Amino acid sequence: MAGAGKERARHWQFAELPGVDLLRARYVQKTFVRHTHENFVIAAIADGVEVFHHGGADQYAGAGSLALVNPDTPHTGRAGVPEGWRYGAVYPSPELVAEIAAETTALRGTPGFVSPVIDDPYAVMLVHQVLRAAEEGNALAADTLLRVAVTRLLRVNGGPLPERLPRTAGAGVAARARAVLEEQIVEPPTLERLAGDLGTSPFALLRAFRDAYGMPPHAWLTDVRVRRARRLLDSGVAPAEAAVTVGFTDQPHLNRHFTRIVGVPPGAYQRERKNVQESRREILVPSGAWQNMQLSQTYAVKTAAENPTPPSYGTPSESGWPSDCPVSPSG
Repeated sequence: MAGAGKERARHWQFAELPGVDLLRARYVQKTFVRHTHENFVIAAIADGVEVFHHGGADQYAGAGSLALVNPDTPHTGRAGVPEGWRYGAVYPSPELVAEIAAETTALRGTPGFVSPVIDDPYAVMLVHQVLRAAEEGNALAADTLLRVAVTRLLRVNGGPLPERLPRTAGAGVAARARAVLEEQIVEPPTLERLAGDLGTSPFALLRAFRDAYGMPPHAWLTDVRVRRARRLLDSGVAPAEAAVTVGFTDQPHLNRHFTRIVGVPPGAYQRERKNVQESRREILVPSGAWQNMQLSQTYAVKTAAENPTPPSYGTPSESGWPSDCPVSPSG
């Protein structure tokens, strides 16, 4: 089995795609604990197999397929084969996906993805092209290709997200427990005390909370702490300070949980954010020739996005990390 030393990941943002997280990674022994994302997850598998628990069952995403997760949906992640998996991912916000759906589809209600895994090599290629364009500072290509990719996925696998279930007594207790934990994130009560304050038993609260939010209260609290730590890191707060602020014992405690949810350590995560802030002051402007070439590619991509039958293309190579992708916008 390949060792963890071969694992590598880059989690970053591109200044011209505000609010959209980007990821390139190769994982072998990596295990993502149950967690959620505020944004959509669109993960394009280039090599290997990823397995993630979603919707009560293990889902398998291999090369040429995409793992798709709607916001606030609990899921895990691990390798499905000894060699692990290599992929690129984009994380568009719910607001951006809703905007694209309203302009390019007939979906009604809050848009989302129906199936957590679909085989679509062409959409996989589009996702990797978005990442390559972002790496090369091509704002026009990155924005265009992202919108084309989301449009394609919504047309072939989109639907309205289910309405929230009617509020039951158990759901009400879970919501009240969640509010308490949000207010006491640094020093949360024990399960027994929390249940007693809410007039229920510990196991009744545990069942109600899992039914409502897909994970037990302690796992949900860790997820929220990591989310808040990300916001602090985004604003420039040092990892050690962020750790204590959100309720972790120290920075190593934050490092462990942050890496198991985000995929990279908080220090590496913050360095990429700092690079984005600096790039906003000095945006790279690609040459006119490259933009013209990219526009011609985009027209071809847009036409193909409206055709559910993807064309064939070469398999991504292992060389050139982190810029390896099925087709490079720069030719």
